[in-house]
Amino acid sequence: MKITPNITVLMPAYNAEKYIGEAITSVLQQTYTDFELVIVNDGSTDGTVAIINSFNDERIVLINQSNRGVADALNTGLKYARAPYIARFDADDICYPYRLEKQIRFLQDNPEYILVGSEAKYILENGDFLFDFHCIAYSHEQIMAKLYFYCPFVHPAVMYKKAAVLNAGGYPTHAHNFEDYLLWTNLVNQGLFCNLTEPLIKYRLNSSSVTIDEKWRGRRFRELKRGIVLRGSITAAEGNELLAIIRDQDVRKIKEGAYNSLCGKKFLTANHQPERARNYFNKAIKIYPLRFENYLLYLLSYFPESIITWLHKLSPNRL
Repeated sequence: MKITPNITVLMPAYNAEKYIGEAITSVLQQTYTDFELVIVNDGSTDGTVAIINSFNDERIVLINQSNRGVADALNTGLKYARAPYIARFDADDICYPYRLEKQIRFLQDNPEYILVGSEAKYILENGDFLFDFHCIAYSHEQIMAKLYFYCPFVHPAVMYKKAAVLNAGGYPTHAHNFEDYLLWTNLVNQGLFCNLTEPLIKYRLNSSSVTIDEKWRGRRFRELKRGIVLRGSITAAEGNELLAIIRDQDVRKIKEGAYNSLCGKKFLTANHQPERARNYFNKAIKIYPLRFENYLLYLLSYFPESIITWLHKLSPNRL
């Protein structure tokens, strides 16, 4: 390995023992080999560190810190990263072998771009295929037209120039659950964005993850997020309010209910497997019976596919 690699793969990890071995293996098997893998262990209390240390590869750099959240872990990783390009990756996802090669070549061939993302294949906790995720925008012009309405990137699938992110102040630590989205809005004056039209990672939906369907977060969370993104900044008070909402919902029945509900929606609308969808809606209802939406979706699963598709096109963010 060169003293200074071209790419730093940046992976935060917190209690990721169930999946991190597979995630690390997928990075080490990349066709592009001039990288370092910086793993920031954010105060894990399980076997995460032992699994990391079981790998004998000089490209792996382990940094330990107390539990301070994903944004802080990412900023810590940026401080230690030696490469000019950062490939974000999560400890429960899987890289396709050519991921780094395709993204670094795009950025090197197109120096006006500072960030490139990609599509993804979403998988269940057990690794089974769930659905193909297609980006809402691909060209810089398309991305800018939608940036302030929806997040245009799958965070663990992006590669960006480290200097641009550092110039923007790094990840905003108060923007809990959307530190990446707020960062993208702070990068708009530094260069161009792009999404590649192919999947480069497998993105695992995980009931223990901090990320859940934002409909479960409630209206106040969404209102706060919307205002912060439009403004391009966040206050400590807003961050504390967001964190309080998240902590109130950081319980098994809400996270597992949200996971099963989301899986049901995707089996219903993305690849139309109504029986599997009903199975997940049943689980969501048993875990969290007070959420009326799941009953409606369960009933909808008996409708013809054409009607479900029509309803989904009318309101893709409600179904």
